[in-house]
Amino acid sequence: MATDLLEADHLTDIAAVVREITADFGPRDYAECGRAGRPQTGLWTALGEAGFIGINVPEEFGGGGAGMTELATVAVESAAGGCPLLLLLVSSAIGTEVLRRHGTDAQRHRWLPGMADGSTVLAFAVTEPDAGSNSHKVTTTAVRDGADWVLSGSKYYISGIDHAAAVLVVARTGTDPATGRALLTLFLVPTDSPGLSWQPLPVGIDIPDRQFTVYLDDVRLGADAVIGAPDGGLVPLFDGLNPERITAAALAVGIGRYATSTAAAYASGRQVWDAPLATHQGVAHPLAKARIEVELAALMAMRAADLHDRGLPAGEAANMAKYAAAEAALAAVEAAIQTHGGNGLSDEYGLIPLWGMARLLQIAPVNREMVLNYVARHTLGMPRAY
Repeated sequence: MATDLLEADHLTDIAAVVREITADFGPRDYAECGRAGRPQTGLWTALGEAGFIGINVPEEFGGGGAGMTELATVAVESAAGGCPLLLLLVSSAIGTEVLRRHGTDAQRHRWLPGMADGSTVLAFAVTEPDAGSNSHKVTTTAVRDGADWVLSGSKYYISGIDHAAAVLVVARTGTDPATGRALLTLFLVPTDSPGLSWQPLPVGIDIPDRQFTVYLDDVRLGADAVIGAPDGGLVPLFDGLNPERITAAALAVGIGRYATSTAAAYASGRQVWDAPLATHQGVAHPLAKARIEVELAALMAMRAADLHDRGLPAGEAANMAKYAAAEAALAAVEAAIQTHGGNGLSDEYGLIPLWGMARLLQIAPVNREMVLNYVARHTLGMPRAY
């Protein structure tokens, strides 16, 4: 659903309610869940029951019937409350948008009603240890066996599969004889499928949504598990990547707003010598600069969401938004930590977990270097660099 962003009063209403719900949880809950390695289920459930997790699910399946503009607003405001929910990026953005655009009627009726209220979560598995950002090097294979498919291989850095009902898996189903590149197919794999397993992948940042290595050992699926057409997996895959990058940008914008607002309040209230810290330009200017960069990124994120909702090409804007927002978020958290001094490392202010998430968003879902490659090639018309 496209939105006139200059007359979007409903976005203000969405933001206000999400802000109110998130305030009942906040950065302390986010940090505690991160240390315990458990998802922020309470907030997810509360937002789901209020209709925000599935705000972009079509109304016929119980969702809000809205678009990426509204989902981005949810992502911004929850993150601005100190709770950047990574699975908004995975389940609500990729999962919903892929199913909505490419799922069969049976697939949509099976999965979207639960995704509308947040009770059903989808994970997404494309990354592999030796493939990285190059999906054409995927070695997980899917082989036909009569009417079925048999999947074998492994995936790496997969978020939230421990509480997902199903996972979207990208698998190689052949090789294009003309180009030598992989033919890919997208499968929707229930997480209780025999042969599917996972184990935690230890990482050094304390965020609620853990990472996993996923194993597919001769996982047998029916033909109804294919999303889109066999060998045509790049189409639904790329239709999921723009929403993924838009939501990543929205989460980063929210992190940046939380960091700068928290630091501004701290600096305005803390007086060490004769005046509050905020009266010193060496403190105030880095936060002001950080906030400007965050708000510029917010404009690009909403532009990308609007283009997507209007059915217009959104790849350039989505990539630029993700790059700008991740850079701005990390700079904002760094400035906030510096403003707090030693308190910037304390649990009380919740900045270190957000630093970890902001740093992650510079790498994933697409790293900053690949975004620069994209802009160099597609925006500036320069030769392909890879």
